[in-house]
Amino acid sequence: MDEFNLVRNGTGNLNVIGIIESLRLKESIVSPKMLDRSPPYSPFFGVMGVVFSSVLTSVGAAYGTAVSGTGIAATAVMRPELVMKSIIPVIMAGIIAIYGLVVSVLLSGELRPSPKYTLPTGYVHMAAGLSVGFAGLAAGYAVGEVGDVGVRHIAQQPRLFIGMILILIFAEVLGLYGLIIGIYLYTVNIK
Repeated sequence: MDEFNLVRNGTGNLNVIGIIESLRLKESIVSPKMLDRSPPYSPFFGVMGVVFSSVLTSVGAAYGTAVSGTGIAATAVMRPELVMKSIIPVIMAGIIAIYGLVVSVLLSGELRPSPKYTLPTGYVHMAAGLSVGFAGLAAGYAVGEVGDVGVRHIAQQPRLFIGMILILIFAEVLGLYGLIIGIYLYTVNIK
C-alpha cells in the first residue's frame, strides 16, 4: 500500500518524483562505469558469434555436399562402382560444419547476463564466430567445386584420384585455419 502512496499526490495526479525515488536507482549494484563496459546489449554480440559460426559453416558444408553430390550422381550413371570412392568430398564437406559446431558450443558456454558479460568479450566472441564461419563457408565452397569436378574426371581418368584428395585436403585446411583462430579468440581474456 505504501507504493501507491508514493505514486499519487493529494490532487489525484501521478507523482513522478515519487515513482523515480521508489525505484531506488541510487542503491543499484550496476554503476555507470560498469554500464560503459557491460551495457544490457553486450550478450547480443556473443550470441551473434554463436549464430555466425554455426550458420556460415553449415551453409558451406551444405553447398559442398550438394555440389559434390551432383558430381557423384553424374559419375554413378557411367561408373557405379566409383560411388563409394567418390563419397570422400561429401564427408570432407560435413567435417566443416563440425568446426562451426565446436566453436558454437565453446562460445555458448561463456554467455552470461549483461553485468557479467562485457562488451569487449562480446566483440571478441563475435569475431571468433565470424572467423570460423567465413573460413568454413570458403572451405565448403572449395570442397564442393573440387569434389564435383574431381569426381566427374576420376570416372574418365582414375589416376586423378590422389591429386583430387590432396586438393580437397588443402581446401579443408582453410576451414581448420578458421577453427584455430576461433578457438584462439575464445581463449583471449579481455579485462
